[in-house]
Amino acid sequence: MLDPCRAILSFNEGRDPERLQMKYANMRRNAFIFLRGTCHLFYARLAEAGNILPSPAAWCCGDLHLENFGSYKGDNRLAYFDINDFDEAAMAPLTWDLVRFVCSVLAGAESLGLRKPQARALGRAFLASYREVLMKGKSRWVERDIASGLVGTLLGSLAQRQRAAFLDRRTVRKGAARRLLVDGRKGLPVTPAQRSRVERFFSEFAPSQPDPAFFKVLDVARRVAGTGSLGIERYIVLVQGKGSPNGNFLLDLKRAQPSSMAASLKRAQPQWKTEAERIVTLQRRLQAVSMAFLHPVKMGKRDYVLRALQPSEDRVTLDGAVNSLQEMEDVMRTMGEVVASAHLRGAGRQGSAIADELIAFAQKKKWIADVMAAAQDCSKQLAKDWQAYCKAYDRGFFSQN
Repeated sequence: MLDPCRAILSFNEGRDPERLQMKYANMRRNAFIFLRGTCHLFYARLAEAGNILPSPAAWCCGDLHLENFGSYKGDNRLAYFDINDFDEAAMAPLTWDLVRFVCSVLAGAESLGLRKPQARALGRAFLASYREVLMKGKSRWVERDIASGLVGTLLGSLAQRQRAAFLDRRTVRKGAARRLLVDGRKGLPVTPAQRSRVERFFSEFAPSQPDPAFFKVLDVARRVAGTGSLGIERYIVLVQGKGSPNGNFLLDLKRAQPSSMAASLKRAQPQWKTEAERIVTLQRRLQAVSMAFLHPVKMGKRDYVLRALQPSEDRVTLDGAVNSLQEMEDVMRTMGEVVASAHLRGAGRQGSAIADELIAFAQKKKWIADVMAAAQDCSKQLAKDWQAYCKAYDRGFFSQN
């Protein structure tokens, strides 16, 4: 019998204690944050239940939930809205992505200010939109000129954002020089050894790039971001970019970990050279346009993913006190389009189902009811696991071990 608390403790063993305690405290707040922080537990439970209908194999995000979508600058410097986290990506039955997403909507109902029937209606809207795009067999992308509603607003604000103002929020200035803001919320100090390792990496990485001077390191901090990855070695790096003070760039350097989704699958996966190669290859494959500065890299003997820093404010944040039900439904439909498009882009690659198989699957209707039923079962199990977690957390289980 799976003990959720011991499974969580085991999975997070060896992480940075300071940020790990932040993660545990966050997970205590509500079931949705708990879901975000326990992807490994979600898939272990899903495999244990065995209630997912047969479906074509697709390249899946692996950690699909409400807050893993957002806006970003592509490597062509245009703004896009897409899935933005591929740490757990793997080849799996496509319904695994869908069940996790709908479960996130159900788990987040209370914090979204929704009643359960409303949350279920939003889940069905997501699946209906996903089906519509998959049946057509042609991927789409979301950019500023065609986006509307909350997504359009998000993309518009990113396109209009001034680099200097963004840097001012994340750094402190002394004359023409900038240093990272180490505030305990988004940034924590590094040790001299950590700084030296990052600087040495960039000194070796920069000569292989078109503009080596761009990657001159000005400052380094440990990054605090997300929920599931808190405690994993991760840095914010301030680099020279196009020149100080307002042409500087912020980069995210994060250690690559194995996929929790793949760990619960019986399906064989490709033999990737490194976990970083898996993450970056699948992100490039499934996003409409790749995120800027996206590279699989090695620092010492460890593998990392390097990319442009994506601020948390570039994610859609739904709030029932602010957003109407119609606005939320519009976002769900956009997210459904995005996921179907990602699955189509990965079709026929390295053993995944071809587009014709995805189209044939979408033409059926019964799977929608099956996915909804599985998501509701998962949300009930999630609630039980979260309650067990809360009791253990409150008695100090996660601070004593």
